[in-house]
Amino acid sequence: MSVTFAVLGCGNRGADVYARHLAAQGARVTHLVDPRPARLVEVAARHGLGPEACFQSVEAFFALGRVADAVVIATPDDAHVGPCLRALALGYDVLLEKPVCLEERDLDVLLAAEAASRGRVTVCHVLRATPFFRGVRAVLDSGRLGRLVGITHAENVAYWHYAHSYVRGNWRASPPAAPFVLAKACHDLDLLRWFAGAPPVRVSSEGALVHFRPEEAPPGAQGRCVTCPVVDCPYDARVIYGTRDPARWPVTVLTAGGVSLSEALSAGPYGRCVYHADNDVVSHQTVTAVFGNGVTAGLTVSAFTHNNTRTLRLLGTHGELRAQMERGEIEVHSFRTGEVERITVDVGGNHGGGDTALVAGWLASLRGEAGVPTPLAESLDSHRLAFAAERARLGGTVEGVGT
Repeated sequence: MSVTFAVLGCGNRGADVYARHLAAQGARVTHLVDPRPARLVEVAARHGLGPEACFQSVEAFFALGRVADAVVIATPDDAHVGPCLRALALGYDVLLEKPVCLEERDLDVLLAAEAASRGRVTVCHVLRATPFFRGVRAVLDSGRLGRLVGITHAENVAYWHYAHSYVRGNWRASPPAAPFVLAKACHDLDLLRWFAGAPPVRVSSEGALVHFRPEEAPPGAQGRCVTCPVVDCPYDARVIYGTRDPARWPVTVLTAGGVSLSEALSAGPYGRCVYHADNDVVSHQTVTAVFGNGVTAGLTVSAFTHNNTRTLRLLGTHGELRAQMERGEIEVHSFRTGEVERITVDVGGNHGGGDTALVAGWLASLRGEAGVPTPLAESLDSHRLAFAAERARLGGTVEGVGT
């Protein structure tokens, strides 16, 4: 079965990731939506589309009615709910980029809309699809750890990645972007939900914006890196972008639409000093969650790491699992035998192969070969956790989840 789809939001995730993988796996792009004319022309050329297939507003696209099998919604964070509701009303299946919404009340709105539609929503929680975390889950399901008691998990954002996305980039201010724990860590909260095997019931959290403030700037720092005399700043945009592959993320974010790197650093947001930007999101946060079956989990999300990776421990009554995603390493320590099993998993590809695998699973569901990769209600538990964690962080409280 040939699957047709439209892409709403032709940024890095919509056009460079999902559209590319979907097309490579046999699906066909039929329509594009993005407010930037130059970007529409660029992406349309990749898929052999003419101007009649390109739209600068979701309203103009939806006025066509149902013209494809499915839609990919990868618009900005604050523009996910409306297009998703419109798509469901027309019976589209939806691949919905996370975070799905910025208001907790919209979670139930989306669930009700899906229930009333012939279409189904798959949230882009790509980490569940990675061979690495599927390997972790396979160990858990094997019973080698006994009964799961606790989870400790770290999302090591990496100092340069945080500077790119959360100081200079689209997620630097909340609102309009989602809070840091939702925008960055809903993948990780989804993993905690998956491993725990039960809905979350209670959460607490601490965190703040640390370091990326004017008073932390080194002496002589300027508003833009291209004119700054400071030579040893780890957040120097000239180093972060100038030493990376120009054909890959994150550099391609700066040069989308034909903008040169030098122009982007001189005039765009990605060349600004991290100490004199307009960011307000948390840079280091911890979350403690309790699930309905008694499993407890601790998550740390931090800008202040060298590696851009996830590290994980599953603590069971009869064993412990330790895992490092960047290296693809899983260690299983048996309390029964004292033996240590070492497993190496291929982590090549975007998100450790998760982008490709998520697309494959979604396409299989559209072709009737499999069910939806993860039901929407379960996917949204990660968002319920994040909203409750943010309430707890701001109020210094312990919050019920979904209450």
